Amino acid sequence: MSNLVKIKDVSNQYDVTARTLRYYEDMGLLTSVRSTDYAYRMYDEGAIKRLEQILILRKLNISIKDIQRVFNASGSEVVLEVLGKKVTSIDDEVALLHELKEIVMDFIHEIEHVNFSDNSDIKLLYSKAKEIETQLNSIDYIGKPSNVSRLLEISDRLDKKIPDIMVVRIPDFKAVTVGVQTWDDMFNSGGYMYQLWQKVHLYKPVIFDCFDFLLSVEDKAEWVCAVKEEVDASMVTPFDLIDFKGGLYAMAVSIDEDNESLSKVEGKVRQWIENTNFIIDEDRSVMFNMPYLYEDGRDPMYREIELGLGYKQMQRYFPIKLKEAFAK
Repeated sequence: MSNLVKIKDVSNQYDVTARTLRYYEDMGLLTSVRSTDYAYRMYDEGAIKRLEQILILRKLNISIKDIQRVFNASGSEVVLEVLGKKVTSIDDEVALLHELKEIVMDFIHEIEHVNFSDNSDIKLLYSKAKEIETQLNSIDYIGKPSNVSRLLEISDRLDKKIPDIMVVRIPDFKAVTVGVQTWDDMFNSGGYMYQLWQKVHLYKPVIFDCFDFLLSVEDKAEWVCAVKEEVDASMVTPFDLIDFKGGLYAMAVSIDEDNESLSKVEGKVRQWIENTNFIIDEDRSVMFNMPYLYEDGRDPMYREIELGLGYKQMQRYFPIKLKEAFAK
């Protein structure tokens, strides 16, 4: 057992969260072992090499679904197919960027010669815009028919890897919490999260049929679950009953529950916030949850959404507030 590496050490060495490692296991991409004298997951040399392969493929934006196909295949055909699709995707994106650049540069050159005080020049600029629209509508793009709104299509396709942001208001609610814990203590078999699941009959939904939120607290986490108003402290012992302060959040959905997807979502959300009249509320924590965990109140193992999409949805909530100049 001396050659086994602890989950904490793997997490630190490869800059990947313990939650992500567990996710890779859930998806059948990675395996861990347990020893009789150590409660947490450990990884052997083969698992470490497999993890390195996963991380490289994720850096190339290969989806979890395609990585599963690669690892389940016996030959090289699937690998070549997946990487071939990636090369085509890169070629398409480069072509889109060049096309978009040409369109923007064309407008810039026209605007440089426009006198905005002259109404006739404005009309000429408008005519030029219509001319470019007609041009985009009539050309073919790598053998594919172009759309009427070509410019919008290009911008949309270049930004499709990361979902849009929605501003939501989460209300104040009464909640049960385990307090701030390490990720290992939170998720380990028999750990705090498992114990809190025993109180599920006390919970009530807050948003998207969810009753729970995991709050990021530096390298640790706190799990809070909304409870019904009639719940009192004696009903949730040994855990704490608190009043959770809600508020505005910028929310986005990650496609795959792993570092690569989460970092892209977080980067886009933070960039989006900078271009609004909001700022990050430093007095509250970023948090996340899994939407529609109990679809229509049916069996918790019911996985219709996950099976339909081919992945698990994770919602990230970034606490925001109005900039001082806009606050009442």
